[in-house]
Amino acid sequence: MNDSRQGRDLFLLLVLAGLLFCLNLGGMGLTDRDEGRNAEAGREMLETGDWISPTFNYEPRYAKPVFVYWLMSLSYHAFGVSEFAARFPSALFAVALILMQYLFIAHLRGPVIGIFASLMLLVNLEMIGLGRAALTDSVLIFFTTLSLFGFWLGLHGEGRMRHWMWALYVGMALATLTKGPVGFLVPLLAIIPYLSLTQRWGQFWRTGLPLAGTALCLMLTLPWYLTMLQIHGEDYFRNAQAHTIGRFLRPMEGHSFSVFFYIPVLLLGFFPWSGFLPAALYQTFKGWREARGTSVTRDTLRVTSPQEMEWFAALWLIGGFLFFTLSSTRLPHYIGPLFPAAAILAASYWSRCLLDPKTPGTRASIHLIMGLGFFLAAGFSAAPSLYAQFTDKIVGEFPLAAQIGLGSGPYIVSGLLLIGTALVGYFGLNDAQRAGAFWAAGATLACVALVALVVILPHINRYVIAPPQELAYAAGLNLGPDDRLIVYGTTRPSTVFYARRKVIFIQRGEEEQLRRHAGQPGRTMIVLQSRLRPQLPSETANYATLLERYGYSLLASEPMVKLPANLPPPPVFDSKKDPHARYKQ
Repeated sequence: MNDSRQGRDLFLLLVLAGLLFCLNLGGMGLTDRDEGRNAEAGREMLETGDWISPTFNYEPRYAKPVFVYWLMSLSYHAFGVSEFAARFPSALFAVALILMQYLFIAHLRGPVIGIFASLMLLVNLEMIGLGRAALTDSVLIFFTTLSLFGFWLGLHGEGRMRHWMWALYVGMALATLTKGPVGFLVPLLAIIPYLSLTQRWGQFWRTGLPLAGTALCLMLTLPWYLTMLQIHGEDYFRNAQAHTIGRFLRPMEGHSFSVFFYIPVLLLGFFPWSGFLPAALYQTFKGWREARGTSVTRDTLRVTSPQEMEWFAALWLIGGFLFFTLSSTRLPHYIGPLFPAAAILAASYWSRCLLDPKTPGTRASIHLIMGLGFFLAAGFSAAPSLYAQFTDKIVGEFPLAAQIGLGSGPYIVSGLLLIGTALVGYFGLNDAQRAGAFWAAGATLACVALVALVVILPHINRYVIAPPQELAYAAGLNLGPDDRLIVYGTTRPSTVFYARRKVIFIQRGEEEQLRRHAGQPGRTMIVLQSRLRPQLPSETANYATLLERYGYSLLASEPMVKLPANLPPPPVFDSKKDPHARYKQ
């Protein structure tokens, strides 16, 4: 491989990945529920110095293993406690994933397919979202991908390359410490079918270090799990089981959805490159059948490395897809570990389309990309009117839904998608200019992401996400160790992160509990939607309204409050002219 070409490609990927994953990374408040829980668990770990038992709201948190909380705590130590620091581990591992994808594919298939596969993995809706969120998924995807790349290089390499097999076991171990059993299941769901279908089990037992590698994997993972069992006993075992086996067997938190749920998630989440996947999978399956048909015996079934790599990627994608489909709990980000495989398949197919204009399925793939693009454009353009129709249902979580619209962002995105999709069709359906379709599709998606980061998300943050967080932050500045902060009506885990203290969550209908806390000595503050004030018990009738932010109020049993230095001044309004003016800052 040309070193200057590789260096140039890596620099391009580093700049683009840094832009998409890190631009305005801390500019939006933490979203609920998972971001708030994860970020606060990492903060509490740093505060308490307990590096073994994760907690949220100063109570045990068993839902996820510990590795991401370690990363967040280290990030807080380096950058200070902030949204940027909470999300930095995800962005860092997302950038590393893109570079690793390029190095692996360029080593096996050359720099052209390498740049295609890495850009396809970078420039799609789901990966950009996961790489910017304080979740476990970006770190999980990095380690499951590392384990599978290590497996391939160790199995097929010669000499020192065989040492890459250790990456299989280290990657599975760290993935398991990141998100539990899925960390080793995703690699095994690709490896086991691959070894079986290619008759390579004997080779793996000779060169794959199965015993030593398994021992290493257990040495890295078991100490933390056994320590948690020793400290928390049956309570930890029961809760961990509920969040692993229980999550697979029955829906949790209402996340069931249809058995076909992941089909649109893959098509739209991996857009625009998902348009290549049907033809790529079909050709891979067809190539597998032809190879089997021309083999003399099952023992001599061997094909060229590029084709076999595509089989491996297809099994990685299909095996994981079936597993997550069979799981009873389904969420869009669960299939993130399959996206590196999807990018390998799409890039390999696209390179064939460029080399041979008569490649079967080329025009159909371009039409599918265009159909998905026009569908998304129509969806964004219709979003404001749909939003207006469902305002009454949205107001439960967004108090000012009736007064504040979505802004111009959806229309800008819709226009970009229409123009970009038309360019994809113009180039992609022309044999002589087909290469331009890739750059048109990638540039369109990148521009859509930038508009979302610069226009849409700040608008959503200002009116929807930030208000209760600002009030929780102000309350945390003013409450002493023996005082109380109550969040009434909604359970927003992020408020704990901003208050930097234990929060008492009380739902509607549990006013007796609120009455009991309000009667205790010391100071009490309450964060709630302003419209819920009449539902509070009489014991809070004399509570002063200290601050109001876009439909949320901060009440206190004592009227004095110290404002945070960076909080904007309250709006000036005339209630006689417009009773809602206070919310229209």
